[in-house]
Amino acid sequence: MPKTALEIQLKTLPNEPGVYQYYDSEGKILYVGKAKNLKKRVSSYFTKTHDSGKTRVLVKKIASIKHIVVNTETDALLLENNLIKKYRPRYNVLLKDDKSYPWICIKNERFPRVFSTRRVIKDGSEYFGPYTSMKTVSTLLDLIRGLFLLRTCTYDLSPEKISAGKYKVCLEYHLGNCKGPCEGLQTEASYQDNIASIKEILKGNFKTSLVQFKSQMKELAANMQFEEAQIIKEKIDVLENYQAKSTIVNPKISNVDVFSIMSDEGYGYINFLQISYGSIIRSHTLEIKKKLDETDKELLELAITEIRQRFDSNSKELYLPFEVDLGEELKITIPKLGDKKHILDLSLRNAKYYRMERFKQAKITDPDRHVNRIMAQMKSDLRLTEEPRHIECFDNSNIQGTHPVAACVVFRNGKPYKKDYRHFNIKTVEGPDDFASMEEVVFRRYKRLLDEEKSLPQLIIIDGGKGQLSSALKSLDALNLRGKIAIIGIAKRLEELFYPDDPIPLYLDKKSETLKIIQQLRNEAHRFGIEHHRNKRSKTALNTELETIPGIGEKTIVDLLKHFKSVKRVSEATKQELEALVGVARASKIYNYYHNL
Repeated sequence: MPKTALEIQLKTLPNEPGVYQYYDSEGKILYVGKAKNLKKRVSSYFTKTHDSGKTRVLVKKIASIKHIVVNTETDALLLENNLIKKYRPRYNVLLKDDKSYPWICIKNERFPRVFSTRRVIKDGSEYFGPYTSMKTVSTLLDLIRGLFLLRTCTYDLSPEKISAGKYKVCLEYHLGNCKGPCEGLQTEASYQDNIASIKEILKGNFKTSLVQFKSQMKELAANMQFEEAQIIKEKIDVLENYQAKSTIVNPKISNVDVFSIMSDEGYGYINFLQISYGSIIRSHTLEIKKKLDETDKELLELAITEIRQRFDSNSKELYLPFEVDLGEELKITIPKLGDKKHILDLSLRNAKYYRMERFKQAKITDPDRHVNRIMAQMKSDLRLTEEPRHIECFDNSNIQGTHPVAACVVFRNGKPYKKDYRHFNIKTVEGPDDFASMEEVVFRRYKRLLDEEKSLPQLIIIDGGKGQLSSALKSLDALNLRGKIAIIGIAKRLEELFYPDDPIPLYLDKKSETLKIIQQLRNEAHRFGIEHHRNKRSKTALNTELETIPGIGEKTIVDLLKHFKSVKRVSEATKQELEALVGVARASKIYNYYHNL
């Protein structure tokens, strides 16, 4: 049997690092990936059984493969990143960034201006950034203008024009914000010293400027120029105050990129912190939508390459939560304790906060996405075959075996659907038997749904441990629903989740949204059941006490309760009060009953 073109391509792939591209039968690009070994990686798609349905669909659509061999893994990462942004393949995560970030520009000119801009022009000027927040840029520029006197005019301050007296000092000079280089009142060397200090501050290095200012202050004080020395001291205070606020770790930690990742079923959130002299000089969180159930390792590798390109980072050391393949040029550190671990934890906290904010925004702007994410998360956490859009939870209520009742509450898309809540009075069970009661109500509930041809839930939750779960399973077996509806039991003490035929319970993260929804279901079923039980007890107590009095009928009971408001007040009423309401004969029977006459 002749081999297909695809099989021939697979056989001829090299055992080298590189980038591969999958195309469908129409020549449309489906997926771009990188590999240490192209032959092994690409072949694995066609030889492995994939858990993800999306990956299985992708493999079925592949009609041809192209590949590019590169020298190193780093080159493969960069090429993969650029091809994804260029072609935006259907099965790759999206790496789009439509934002224009602010920069701080030191203009390439005599007596350089320092200002913010969103446009990078390749004219020899120096650009610091990009910054993720204009607030950060404004704060830095305010700090710089408070420390150094810089020009803001756009004049061409060439030596010839200054010598010719072409310019006159402006208001900024008279306000004390500029030293007047336009009239030659400040030397270029003096101005450039300030620019050099500004560059160090923008890199996060405050030490040079502090040493310089302290030296100036001492010199002025020694020359009895106390007013000028006080101005320099105020600048030192401003710089030290800013340094104290911005320094969050050991100042020896410098020129380091920190990355952490927080992910759920649909998205990955990668936080980036750039550290210079112990200060965070840049922070950014990238949100990536998953396409093929990518692992945290795959997402982090892609995000690191993208973010370092986007922010033009040249740091040679990275702090990461786990090992990734980024080539040999970069030093990877996995901090376990101390200052390095502190900064990695801070990055993870930023990723978590960003994720929480996105959830809050999604609830308001895109509630469907919020619901879809929670449903996908529950499906994964609870090991279900489908999303639990319709969940029902059962709870038994009785006190010392009296008035046994049960409740069924219904959640749709993670929210209570009170219209479908149901109460059950236990009919076939005598005495306090929770197991038999659970068997009865589960059977009655789903027998009715089947008879009425109504939709069945994707998940049943039984409030109780293994015993109650086994009882509910008997009913599902009797109705031939075993395996058609997922069912779990939740034990109150340790929030253990029990599955049929599995002796080992599942424990969910106490902060997980899945557990919170299950707890909400359980608490709602308990509340609803107790409410019905209380009402039934009250009604029964009311009826049995007055109805057991010989010769007292329903009409008399209604009259008594309308007048006295409660059974207790009836029992405490005088004979005369009773006679006035129901007559002598009935009054005597009621009075004698309560006073044992």
